[in-house]
Amino acid sequence: MHRNESLLIAASYFWSDTLNAFVFGHGPASPTLADVAMLTGLDVSSADSTHFFDTKPKAKVETRAIGGWSGYIQKYRKTGPVNIKEQTCFLNMWLDKFVFCGRSAGPTSVYLAAAENLADGGRFSLGRYLLGAAYHLLHQVTWKLLLGQCIGNLGGPWWFINMWLNLHLHKRLEFNLFAQRFPRDIAENYVLDEEESATRPPLNFGEAVIVLPGTGGNPDQVSRFFQTLYEGLAIDERAWLAYDDPDNMLPLVFNPFNEAVDKDNEVMMALVTPRAIPVNFFGSGKTSIGASSSISFWPAADCTLLCRCDKAQGNHCQPP
Repeated sequence: MHRNESLLIAASYFWSDTLNAFVFGHGPASPTLADVAMLTGLDVSSADSTHFFDTKPKAKVETRAIGGWSGYIQKYRKTGPVNIKEQTCFLNMWLDKFVFCGRSAGPTSVYLAAAENLADGGRFSLGRYLLGAAYHLLHQVTWKLLLGQCIGNLGGPWWFINMWLNLHLHKRLEFNLFAQRFPRDIAENYVLDEEESATRPPLNFGEAVIVLPGTGGNPDQVSRFFQTLYEGLAIDERAWLAYDDPDNMLPLVFNPFNEAVDKDNEVMMALVTPRAIPVNFFGSGKTSIGASSSISFWPAADCTLLCRCDKAQGNHCQPP
């Protein structure tokens, strides 16, 4: 996706470590596990299994003096059936380069134990770690801004924060999520009929928001985004329910107002249950997953979803 540097910079000024939320002029807003599930499809409901982050991986992967990611790919790319070692190397690159965007900008073994677990068929709540990494990145950026320091390359999943901002600002940006078109997968020798289209609509909300155009860190654009967020969005520009899809064009894992369409109760419970989310969990040395590296995570429990569950029990809806 195209990085909207100006929007990311402007939004960072509104992040509150106390609330774990952006405090915009129109009110507080925060990425939640619901956003992770809807925008990425990553696992948010599996039981916590953090012990393997401190375990030594069985696989040995060369990452130094290898020629960056291109050299890494050349070394571990094989022909024929994919074995566990090759799959582990691929998942290590996927986690490092594309999911958590490691600050080294080159191959490391930081995520190797997690990659090995996934390659072996293991499951863990990767979505929670993504959200914790996003919160930690916002904390680091905010701290740098307060100290007047250059932000530099902190690493972290900026793309997820960008997707979330695109979703919640798409009305202000005059961007129709449902009007986007993508190339269809068409067989090489298949001939389209006259009425057939070579494009298709988005398959999910994540795909719909990644095509918003990006910008560099233009001071004028940063200023305009800052003013918009400071003054707050107009009422008709706010995404009161971010995943509003009246025509059912995109798949919904949950619906806060209609229990009949909830496809996975386990996911729903994961979305509404307050929890601590680990942050700063990958490092070059030993990693501690505990109170010192986790954050109290009420914003993860989407208030709208909490209201629905509370009403189902005959209670009044109260914010957490």
